[in-house]
Amino acid sequence: MTDSSRVDEARSGLPDWAADLRDNFDSVIEVVGAPPGEADSDPVSVLPYLQSYINELPLEEFENSDWATLHTDIVSFLARVMAVDRRATWQVREAPNSPRGYRYVLRATDAQGNAHDVDPFEVVAQEFQRRPIDVARMVADTELSLGATPIDNN
Repeated sequence: MTDSSRVDEARSGLPDWAADLRDNFDSVIEVVGAPPGEADSDPVSVLPYLQSYINELPLEEFENSDWATLHTDIVSFLARVMAVDRRATWQVREAPNSPRGYRYVLRATDAQGNAHDVDPFEVVAQEFQRRPIDVARMVADTELSLGATPIDNN
């Protein structure tokens, strides 16, 4: 299968893939004990629950499958936050250097009408290199990548 046909196949399956990730967010809400009604309309409200959950995980005992699950859980959270707060949508972007030939990215438009993409899987992967894992930092990194205006503290 060529990279082009892989990208086309990913694009045609994108609605189902995005729906699965959205369903995963619902599972995250349940696992971390966040109030479901509030989480749906204000997904940032899940942040302290998710952070507490991550803080309690025995990360030093994690196997690859545990990391993959946590990675997907955090991406589903970031995607829901960006969908509500930034009107971000999932897109498939060609990525010839990636194993599949494409990447799933979130796309949002900034206040000037410019489109920005961010790969939340990459945001989470980079955060996993730091300790402690900080959910708020991942939200901020994702928002900035999508064109949010940084706050000037001066």
